[in-house]
Amino acid sequence: MAEDPYEVGRGGSRAFWADSVADAIEERDPDEPIVIKGGVSPSGVPHIGHFNEIMRGYYVAEALRDRGHEVRQVFTADDKDRLRAVPRQLADLDWNVVGLGEVDAGALGRNLGKPYTDIPDPFGCCDSYGAHFTTLLRKSAELVGVDVEFVSNTELYADGEFEAVTRRVLERADRARDVLSEYQNKVDDDYVPFLPQCAECGKITEGVTAVDLDAGEVEYVCEDVEAGDQTIEGCGHEGTATLRDGKLPWRFEWPGQWEILGVDFEPFGKDHAEGSWPSGEDVAENVLDIQPPVPMVYEWFTLDGEPLSSSSGNVITVDEVLDILEPEVFKYFFVKDPRKQRDFSVENVDQLVDEFDRFERRYFEEVEASEDDAELAERAYPMVVDEPREQRVRIPYTFAAVLGMTDDPEQREQIARKEGHIPDDAPEWAVEQALARVERAQEWASLTNNEFNYELKRAEMPDVFFDDATAAALDELADFIAEGHDGETIQSEIYETAKRNDIDISEFFSAGYRLLFDDTEGPQLGTFIAKLDQEFVVERFRRNK
Repeated sequence: MAEDPYEVGRGGSRAFWADSVADAIEERDPDEPIVIKGGVSPSGVPHIGHFNEIMRGYYVAEALRDRGHEVRQVFTADDKDRLRAVPRQLADLDWNVVGLGEVDAGALGRNLGKPYTDIPDPFGCCDSYGAHFTTLLRKSAELVGVDVEFVSNTELYADGEFEAVTRRVLERADRARDVLSEYQNKVDDDYVPFLPQCAECGKITEGVTAVDLDAGEVEYVCEDVEAGDQTIEGCGHEGTATLRDGKLPWRFEWPGQWEILGVDFEPFGKDHAEGSWPSGEDVAENVLDIQPPVPMVYEWFTLDGEPLSSSSGNVITVDEVLDILEPEVFKYFFVKDPRKQRDFSVENVDQLVDEFDRFERRYFEEVEASEDDAELAERAYPMVVDEPREQRVRIPYTFAAVLGMTDDPEQREQIARKEGHIPDDAPEWAVEQALARVERAQEWASLTNNEFNYELKRAEMPDVFFDDATAAALDELADFIAEGHDGETIQSEIYETAKRNDIDISEFFSAGYRLLFDDTEGPQLGTFIAKLDQEFVVERFRRNK
């Protein structure tokens, strides 16, 4: 009996969950290389939910490597699965997400029921739809610097890697039926745990009529298959298939992968924990006579409060994330406890960046931290960055968004230095990396259309004219800002200044927006002003520059 997947990685004396998982793996005294696996069936647009499978394994692999173990991290593309439904969206190899009307959707619709690797790539750039999906996942891993070995199920079958496992399952078909019947109601006395591929139409079918293990063949009829709320029609062809010309049902295939690849640890989402994992464990122990790997359940992500879903189109890709975040910040997101549901909020991504910056400062002992927080930073931070470098510089994310309101790189650096966000002795590489955050924060402002998505007229003051009362009020407000106050206090003072000078409040706010943006509206003025460099704001409100 394997470990409880809900308990692996939980508790104990470890601050970092990956170390707790590594402890559980070491307790088994596995042969080396230790194999860490993830996997997914191609479907729609690869998104950060799919990436969970890679990153959870990555941290466990790194924890084991730190202890001197040789580790192999693999990721299986379950690409011999049949296409059951046409996705609503796809992504090209440049990560442009498109609707089916923009590609050869017929390549999918005409091929329902066939393996992903037998379906033409709708974009015409890869060998198959399955290869296209896997290429995107591989590129995702490369973008964040995670070295993963991708393994195609289709190739494992074609190379005969699955043949011994398939033969053993069919030899023990009665036992396989008894085990599977505990988890699926449709299993009857005629059930055969093998899905041949029709030689006539190419679809994966369930109509096995006879098994000849001496010949290593099965006879079949290509019959209709139920796929969710629709029926995939078979062609009626009667034929014979070898054990390579088809596949195991997934509940047998998953444990089969454990044996073929020698898997020691595999994380999986909570959807698998309730049905697939118990059946996989049962099949491994009572049909294949192998020990299942150390398991771990992780919670799903949500995106801005809604479930990630390729079918509904609520997705964000790794490439899109890296437009607004440094890779190390994104990798930090997966450092958090995998058993707690996490929301990836694009709108509030500045909070994630701030959290990462504090995490980084804890590693370099620049801020006080609890014993657990300090240990977590010590263990996980070197796995998050390419190389820990104490002289690195981080510009606060929202201030970087403010800097993004001007296009002049020299001015950005000058302002950041003036406000103390770039030290005088910062090396050139650190300055370059720090300012790279500006482009990402600017993209975030544009993507969310937030308070930073304005063009700040910093180079020269807009051509504006104010009456005497408004001019006097602006001078008063400038004096108040020069004293140094937070955004909420400045916001209140804007109202009070307008009242004291008998100026319409909306017109006074408009005056501020005209000075800063040459516009009559903008973000909450007081809060925004507090994020700008004080000298600039004071001089601008005094109409000096």
